[in-house]
Amino acid sequence: MRPISASISRQALRGNLDLARRHAGGARVWAVIKANAYGHGLLRTVTALEGADGFALLDLDVAVRLRDSGISGPVLLIEGFFCADELDLFSTHGFTAVVHDTAQLRMLETARLHQPIDIYLKINTGMNRLGFAVGEAVRVLERLRGCASVGAITLMTHFADADGPGGVAVQMQRLAATGITGLPRSLANSAALLRYPQTRGDWVRPGIMLYGCSPFPDRSADAIGLRPVMTLKSRLIAVQALRAGDRVGYGSTFMASAPMRVGIVACGYADGYPRHAPSGTPVLVAGQHSRTVGRVSMDMLCVDISDIPDARVGTSVTLWGEGLSCDEVALSAGTVSYQLLCALAPRVPIVEV
Repeated sequence: MRPISASISRQALRGNLDLARRHAGGARVWAVIKANAYGHGLLRTVTALEGADGFALLDLDVAVRLRDSGISGPVLLIEGFFCADELDLFSTHGFTAVVHDTAQLRMLETARLHQPIDIYLKINTGMNRLGFAVGEAVRVLERLRGCASVGAITLMTHFADADGPGGVAVQMQRLAATGITGLPRSLANSAALLRYPQTRGDWVRPGIMLYGCSPFPDRSADAIGLRPVMTLKSRLIAVQALRAGDRVGYGSTFMASAPMRVGIVACGYADGYPRHAPSGTPVLVAGQHSRTVGRVSMDMLCVDISDIPDARVGTSVTLWGEGLSCDEVALSAGTVSYQLLCALAPRVPIVEV
């Protein structure tokens, strides 16, 4: 078998949840597990995060899987329902639905459910993706309150720049401008939870921080106190000695300026490593910092081992995780850690630790 594997640390998951809870104060915690728990595996993640107050995800069929696996606690569908036929499943399984559009509102008003469903009323305060306009909020709330198929209602918004210079002040002001008071609130994502205590509300929604990555471009996960959950590792499967002027990989994009040793790693874009990662992307070889050279190919990538004389076929290589933050690799590749984690390919074996 190819030597590549991804280890998933249950202890790190639990530790990151504990950190989120400490920042949440008295607020309850939705653990966000969409996109197959950010590539970490749904059921193994849910089991490790059993201390969460509820789980937030995207797909109704996945939510049903959670119930079938024995998860009986709160489950939030963060895009709600997409057609009226789904409402019976929401009612039967006790799922909470985000309502962000008048089409959903009309479905609720005409539904005949054996059990009302709890609703998160989403207000668009500046993200401009989903949500009712601030000026519509009171009218929509009145319609929801008059709807027999609606149970408890929670107010919700999503911050566009909690991780950046814009902050949350403007969006908090717009939420206050709705005039809605007395409802439970769910506002904070990972960045807001860590940086803005005023956004805690009644339920917080940490996502990326649970998996050990920082939501901030200027603050490392380690500085926050987060531990990486996924470590992607492989080994050298060949070593090449290059002369000055020799080139590496497809397109010959990298040229050796002096004699050097290059290690070939059993990992490529078909495993989930970003094809667009340029030469110089950080990597660990035998625990020592090095860099990629040349283009990433489907099943392999190349690393500079000139300063690691003991590196040979079989030497361990860490692509990201323990010792090398996924955030650092993502930054070099011009993307975000979310994408790298979610892109882990099914062909990569998983080892739970």
